Amino acid sequence: MRRKDRLVEDRAGLEEILERADACRLAFSAGGEPYIVALNYGYDWAEGEGSLPVLYFHGAREGRKMELARAAPRVCFQLDCDHELLAGPDPCDWGMKYASLVGYGTLREITGEPARLAALSSLMRHYGWKGEGSFKPPVLGATAVLELRVAEMSGKRKA
Repeated sequence: MRRKDRLVEDRAGLEEILERADACRLAFSAGGEPYIVALNYGYDWAEGEGSLPVLYFHGAREGRKMELARAAPRVCFQLDCDHELLAGPDPCDWGMKYASLVGYGTLREITGEPARLAALSSLMRHYGWKGEGSFKPPVLGATAVLELRVAEMSGKRKA
């Protein structure tokens, strides 16, 4: 990273960005063409020194995203939050406050029912669901659940 003064390295800072962001973009590469999609997500963070998060996504069982996830599961992800425009007297004085994460990992479809439900519950918690409830079987049956095991990630913040 060129701007070391903006680097976010500590788990608390990285997890704060994960918690505050509201969409995660996945970038796929297949056949030499890039493809990016914005998704709702949930996450869990394993305990232990040097551990990285696991991100969860859901969507239709068919479509380009699922085709690419199956064919080329190595992806790049990006998410950001805390945007605030900084205006100045001259164009070069303008800027933007933000916090972001960029990383790499491997996607896989979760097939076991308990793991699918746990991943979907993580996703719902991320968006504020605090209640008890169940996922409707017809909807659950039509839903693919993906897990992204993060292999590397870096954070950046401009305050």
